[in-house]
Amino acid sequence: MLQTRPLEKHLGRWMRTRLSHGLAEFIMFGLKMGWASLFGGLMLGAIIASKAFWQADWPIARYDALLGFALVTQALFLIFRLETFEEAKVILLFHLTGTVMEWFKVSAGSWAYPEPALFKLFDVPLFSVFMYASVGSFIARVIRLFEMRFAPYPPIGLTFLLALAIYANFFTHHFIWDLRLALIAATVAVYGRTMISYRVGRRHRVNLVLAGALSSFFLWLAENIGTLTGTWVYSGKHVSSFASLSKMGSWYLLLYVAFITVTVVVRPRSDEPAAEGYESNRADRE
Repeated sequence: MLQTRPLEKHLGRWMRTRLSHGLAEFIMFGLKMGWASLFGGLMLGAIIASKAFWQADWPIARYDALLGFALVTQALFLIFRLETFEEAKVILLFHLTGTVMEWFKVSAGSWAYPEPALFKLFDVPLFSVFMYASVGSFIARVIRLFEMRFAPYPPIGLTFLLALAIYANFFTHHFIWDLRLALIAATVAVYGRTMISYRVGRRHRVNLVLAGALSSFFLWLAENIGTLTGTWVYSGKHVSSFASLSKMGSWYLLLYVAFITVTVVVRPRSDEPAAEGYESNRADRE
């Protein structure tokens, strides 16, 4: 595994000698979040760049080029050990669940991919499942990089049932009642007491439900990069139009499916690790 801790410690100490503690923590938090979301960031960058420069008469379709980029990026992540093989197992699970959801949603008319592609299966370009995988990659990496601990953590069996119910509702709401609001309430009931302990320079705490709500907003922003570039189009929307704010609720629920899927391979821990950050002892802070 590529070790970034020494660089993190040196950079943190350098900033603390020049900036206030709060500002140094905020900048380090942003840098670590950016590093954790590297896969998704690269995919969004590729979507923007390909939309800006791709020509319709080029020998390879834009969607196929995005698939090639995603495959190369995934291979490089493993070669350079930016992801562990345990995390790669999680990403494989996301490929499977994401593919099934994409096939169903496109066939149901929820959204469409308007451009041609050679590697398209049931009208779904294969690069699209890497967008789901990037969410799994982010969650697995952010747990490791921030040394997250979760306490009190609800019973594992209960969380699996919650994830199954949320995932099923993405399909069943086309035929029966949409239980989205009830499921959002269920996430609060199950995880409302769970606090995330995470390390930047020193350790901080945040409620898991609040963290999920904030993360869903940023995922909604990322989703709009796809809609504004015409990479996918929602039913009843014009190309390059914003996704509705109601999609934040869907992302909020999908985050729980993603998080609980990660716990299948990387079980959540509640024990506090020994202090090893760039503020590991009082002498470092003085």
